[in-house]
Amino acid sequence: MSVPAPASKRWRVAYLGPEGTFSHEAVLATPGVDELEPVPVPTIYDAVMAVAEGTAERALVPIENSLEGSVSATLDALAIETEQVAIVAEAVQPIRQCLIAREQLELEQIEVIVSHAQANGQCARFIRTRLPGARVMTAASTADAVRLVAEQPHPWAALGPRLSAELYGCQVVRAGVEDLAGNETRFVWLAPVGAPPGTPGDRAPRGPWKTAIVFWGVGAGAPGWLVACLLEFGRRGVNLTRIESRPRRQGLGRYMFFLDLEGRDTDPHVAAALAALGGHAEVLRVLGSFPAAP
Repeated sequence: MSVPAPASKRWRVAYLGPEGTFSHEAVLATPGVDELEPVPVPTIYDAVMAVAEGTAERALVPIENSLEGSVSATLDALAIETEQVAIVAEAVQPIRQCLIAREQLELEQIEVIVSHAQANGQCARFIRTRLPGARVMTAASTADAVRLVAEQPHPWAALGPRLSAELYGCQVVRAGVEDLAGNETRFVWLAPVGAPPGTPGDRAPRGPWKTAIVFWGVGAGAPGWLVACLLEFGRRGVNLTRIESRPRRQGLGRYMFFLDLEGRDTDPHVAAALAALGGHAEVLRVLGSFPAAP
């Protein structure tokens, strides 16, 4: 009598829902998607905390868009809300915004345009020039916007992926309405601290590698403090690929600084730069060391 092979592990992956968001598209574009169990959650914060609290093994969240810049909800959740979650991989997903309505409409008929704030920003010029009379509303996600439009008897439209139009029985009025071609979003895979790097099921992640950190310090108000911090990388030949500041939510003038840099945190020159930075910073956290997206 033959013994059946054990079922392969299915990874519970939290993402900004509901079904039909760009985050959902990014999950579906993952190699080995059959091994994933997508879990839609209401907010990016909820996706991050699902990993921290163990209700999901992984999360896939947006961290940066080529038009609108960094996604503050992701940065704040990683830096402020939990220290139990790390970035273990990243993926870049093309973003093609569609103007979606319950039924085919002429642009001049549209009274309200609704979407996630990032999508509204990515299509700001289109809204301003082609829908000047429409009222702009914000939704929790692009798919939420499409669901809202699907329920409306009025001439409303949403901005979102074609997938959401298909899922909620709506029509694509215009495709590719983002302000610039080549719109992309960088997503990061999150896992519990200590988990191996790579996407779910990837047992042999390949480089080049990237490390993401956040730091702040009581000396941040002193002249030259930030320059001194950054020089620790330049002196050791560590290339920085992104730098950004965010408020620490402790009053005006108090900031935390996010850096992405080339290399693993265990590389000797990177480790030396991080150790030197630690001498300047009150708090220094490595948010993850992971294979960079192709």
